[in-house]
Amino acid sequence: MRRHDLIEPGGEVLCLVSGGADSTCLYHALGELGYRVSALHVDHGLRGAESDADARFCAERFDAEVVQAAARCSTEAELRDIRYSFGHGRLRATGHTLSDQVETVLYRLAARGQTKGIEVAREDGVVRPLLCVWREETEAFCRERGLEWRTDSSNPDTLRGLIRNEILPLLEQIHPAARENILRVLDTRRTMPPALAELLDAPAGSKRVDLGGGVQAVREHDRLWLESGPVPLEGEVEWGAWRIESRLPGLKVRGWRAGDRLAGRKKKVQDVFVDAKIPRSDREGWPLVVRGEDVVAVPGIVEAEGVSATRVADGG
Repeated sequence: MRRHDLIEPGGEVLCLVSGGADSTCLYHALGELGYRVSALHVDHGLRGAESDADARFCAERFDAEVVQAAARCSTEAELRDIRYSFGHGRLRATGHTLSDQVETVLYRLAARGQTKGIEVAREDGVVRPLLCVWREETEAFCRERGLEWRTDSSNPDTLRGLIRNEILPLLEQIHPAARENILRVLDTRRTMPPALAELLDAPAGSKRVDLGGGVQAVREHDRLWLESGPVPLEGEVEWGAWRIESRLPGLKVRGWRAGDRLAGRKKKVQDVFVDAKIPRSDREGWPLVVRGEDVVAVPGIVEAEGVSATRVADGG
């Protein structure tokens, strides 16, 4: 919770409780940690008397508000959407664990060909504080404190139950650390700023985005590279294989951009590279000396009075 800033210290949080070990652990753990906790139980009424007993359990043990979900749903996703429709506008916490994460990754891999996992925090104000512990750990927490919990008899008949009771045990026969290894696909996933994701998804062309910290991502048709942002040329600048010096005011060093032209001329810098037989792969890291948008010098190719450029060994 601290790492992801899920709940402010001592803050209010509404636990969505089912009566199972995970939500029972969540409710009591948050209380022990000093949060102001309340509870909400959504009764879908799918299991008759058992659903009624779950609702009574949550009302008695958590002083939970019990709401009836009138809509009949055919999928687990629809049931989830109904649950999340209650308590909207308040910070809500669910008892999802690492065990749920593994099951979700396997389901999405099989059903959609993707390995996206459960989010620690949703945009609609739902957070998952237990998404760092296993289901057996929540059960151990409850046993240590003498806390009872309910078991949903319909779980084995769901897709999640199939994964939990049949597929995962088989995978663990292949390797005992199967669960942990499945989670590694989340650790190795690329995370990127929205602007960079948009750059990758956009139709092929020339574009650049600022990633902050003086780094820019550049796309030129089917090629993508990172480069430093414009650097003021105040005395000396080292850029890749080049050491560039000048005392002239207002100069900067930056990478090549599609459409760049030499100052006062119609010739494109791209044509300058072609004439100088500079391989396309080398152009991406080639520095330009600019004043505003005008290219003043191309080190090693186009010189400018007051600007000197020296190539150092292998960019060192």
